Amino acid sequence: MSVNALYDYKFEPRDKVENFNGMQLLYVLWPNHLLFCAPFALLVSPDMSFQALVDELIKPAAAAHPDAAKADFLHADWKLNDQVFTPDASTSLKDQGIDHKSMLTVTTQGLDGISGVGY
Repeated sequence: MSVNALYDYKFEPRDKVENFNGMQLLYVLWPNHLLFCAPFALLVSPDMSFQALVDELIKPAAAAHPDAAKADFLHADWKLNDQVFTPDASTSLKDQGIDHKSMLTVTTQGLDGISGVGY
């Protein structure tokens, strides 16, 4: 069933990159690890390297999951906005086309969640 709004919503979005003081939002999804119910929403510097993203933000965010200690995020399968993506660990996020509100999806082969059931 479709829904029609009764109002003409006109507003200035508050999540524009200009409102983040040089930082940007980045979403990171780790499929089959549903201990995390949604992608991580990370505040990142566009100038940080992919290595720093993994070491400083992704690993700590995922650490609560039992698979995290076994995950090799740098050598995993990645997608950027649903397109196959091969990250360069030493290159900045912006130089790899990762911009405000991009979605990274990381698949760690052989790690399929708690007891292999996707949790």
